[in-house]
Amino acid sequence: MSTTLPHDPQARALFEQIASWPIYDPHSHIDAHSPAARNLDEVLGYHYYTELAHSAGMPASEVDPGLDPFTRARNLSRNLHRIDNTVQYSWLLEIARTFHGFEGDRIDADTIDDLYRRADHSQDGEAWDRSVWQTSQLEAVFLTNDFDDPLEGWDTSTYVPCLRTDDLVLKLHEPRTLQRLMASTNVDVEDVKSLRMAIASLFEYFVEHGARACAISLPPDFIPRKATTIASQNSVRRALKHMDLRPDEHEEIRSLVFWTLAELCAEWKLPFDLMIGPIRNVYPAGVSGGRDLFDRRVSLHDYAELFNHFPEVTFPVSTLSPDAGAELVAFSWILPNVVPNGHWWYSNVPAFIAADLKARLQAVPKTKQVGYYSDAYKLEFILPKFNMYRRLLAEYLAEDCIRGRGWSEDRALELARLVLLDNPRRLFARPDEA
Repeated sequence: MSTTLPHDPQARALFEQIASWPIYDPHSHIDAHSPAARNLDEVLGYHYYTELAHSAGMPASEVDPGLDPFTRARNLSRNLHRIDNTVQYSWLLEIARTFHGFEGDRIDADTIDDLYRRADHSQDGEAWDRSVWQTSQLEAVFLTNDFDDPLEGWDTSTYVPCLRTDDLVLKLHEPRTLQRLMASTNVDVEDVKSLRMAIASLFEYFVEHGARACAISLPPDFIPRKATTIASQNSVRRALKHMDLRPDEHEEIRSLVFWTLAELCAEWKLPFDLMIGPIRNVYPAGVSGGRDLFDRRVSLHDYAELFNHFPEVTFPVSTLSPDAGAELVAFSWILPNVVPNGHWWYSNVPAFIAADLKARLQAVPKTKQVGYYSDAYKLEFILPKFNMYRRLLAEYLAEDCIRGRGWSEDRALELARLVLLDNPRRLFARPDEA
């Protein structure tokens, strides 16, 4: 085992048990047609590494997409010593050791050529995908699918589709988005009624093709108010004519589409994953994927009307700001349909996870928590990221539950299995099983 083990003997014993279980990953950005990395550049290109290295002084031009993959990898390797204190670097080292037989303690300019050679699986195709899947003991990995994705060419019981709806809510006023919607649904969108028909046909298609969730990433200024019918009709008509919209009309369309999605989640019995907080392109000069930040002023209070209006819809919620954890705990404490979901993006750091994990397990019913998801772009990242969470979970269970409350090891492991396996399996079951 290549991961860092807990120092505490009790936590280590728990971790070793938990690490033997399969992984059920309810949110990723995996491409089901090419799920594992074919070369090391596809690993090093994960935005964590490029943005951290850029922040530490590497020019963005050194990882420009126009460069060949080997050159990008070598350029980045010269800067990895600046970020080897980070947890992201530890994931990289675990990937190298677990999947590529790397034996060194540093990935840098001196070792990159050998590691790049070891990680070359350009000729292995699906055999390499299967190898990474089996080594990681994956059970199911949820995808992030655009609304016009044909959802063909893979086993949807293992690579599970998820209807991602950011473009529908935030970009429906753009002609290209409307064209994609009409082309993918064969519905001529002319008014509010036909717009709902088109979106409803997406749900039907996705559910028929194995989807088990609808998801959206929302900016901090979004407030999901229920749209008014007359104002929505006027705004949609103006958008369909490609007219310039006033800010209130943009807001009306966003609210209309979002509320429609929630209604259809209720009809189709799909969870509605809400990922709240990112502001896009805050740092335009950054590397690809490293330009977005969060705004601490976001509040779940803005979603109270939504949660109350749709008690039959489960809302797995992720918040981007690390200091939003207490509010998510409070909403999950009170509202039966709000579920704390994983540890996302800037909150995906051990110090933040440990605090949130502890608060959730001490305050929120154990049957309504989803412990972790990978948010990975390649399969290789799922195991080290889950192992990070598993280690923190084992340390909490040993300290708080076994020594603190006198629980048996079996009882502590039952709690771990709930948040890592049983809860996500149940919450994201097929709609006909819900």
